Amino acid sequence: MVVRKGLRIAVALASVLIMSAAAQAQSNTIRFIVGAAAGGAIDPYARVIADHMAATMKRTIIIENKPGANGNIAIQMVADAPADGSLVWVGTQSMTEINPSAYDNLRWSMDDFVPLIRGVEAPMVLVTHPSVPAKTLSELVAWIKTKPGQLNYASFNPGTPSHFFGFQLNQRFGLDLTHLPYRGSGLQANDLVAGHALLGFAQINNTAPQIKQGNLNAIATTGEQRSPLLPDVPTFAELKHPEFTASIWFGLLVKKGTPQPVIDELVKAAQAAHTDPKVKATLEAQGFEVSGRTGSDALLADIKKQGLRWGELVKAAGFKAD
Repeated sequence: MVVRKGLRIAVALASVLIMSAAAQAQSNTIRFIVGAAAGGAIDPYARVIADHMAATMKRTIIIENKPGANGNIAIQMVADAPADGSLVWVGTQSMTEINPSAYDNLRWSMDDFVPLIRGVEAPMVLVTHPSVPAKTLSELVAWIKTKPGQLNYASFNPGTPSHFFGFQLNQRFGLDLTHLPYRGSGLQANDLVAGHALLGFAQINNTAPQIKQGNLNAIATTGEQRSPLLPDVPTFAELKHPEFTASIWFGLLVKKGTPQPVIDELVKAAQAAHTDPKVKATLEAQGFEVSGRTGSDALLADIKKQGLRWGELVKAAGFKAD
């Protein structure tokens, strides 16, 4: 009887130790929540940054892809979780600046989050298929006007800057291009190269190689300065149209209320990742400019400012997400 009782106590203690170890391992794990399917442009960014931060912090970081509703499913997941830094939202320009205007009845706002870092950014580029007989913006506008009601512009997703800049192109130059939305920048780029779509605002990271090979023509980029990937292509600002200036960006955010020491640790590790030469080289090879901007108050203020700008375009376009 004494032996059996001792065995029961030993088994119970072992179970407690196992559960304690499991709980400790779980508490040591950070999850990066990505609001897009694996394989998109945001995914490799999240993974290379997570790997470096995990090594710096001596923590386990897991990437969780939660696609749907242009990231809103992922965002809500972070908003509903405890504010302890165990969930990090891998946010984007579109999710933070456009979603609040494009979706009705959201249960989150940007005031629910603290931006940690704006990691990478990249301009978009207005491209055309080589069959389009226009090499400059003025030539393109003139050519489009010779084909009223006949042409489309391709976007890489509805409700994104690619969509709204096409709308703004119509508005600014008195054009009547029809919006042709795709479900991803890769699909958009493929159809532009194939000539199924003749023009559109595209992501520079997956079109720059096609431009260099002559499979697409670049009209202008939306960056504040010329892109190192396309140094011969002018910006819209150079062409006296600064209203087309914007960058796509990816960054990290946590839920508001996360303890400041936890935020400080995450920011320090994120800065180390974005300044590491190998990480920078990897991201630049993907077509990104590594900015690594920090300062949560300034980043949040900029997101809200840009949100007002995109909100006006969303309203003017009459767009509402499903």
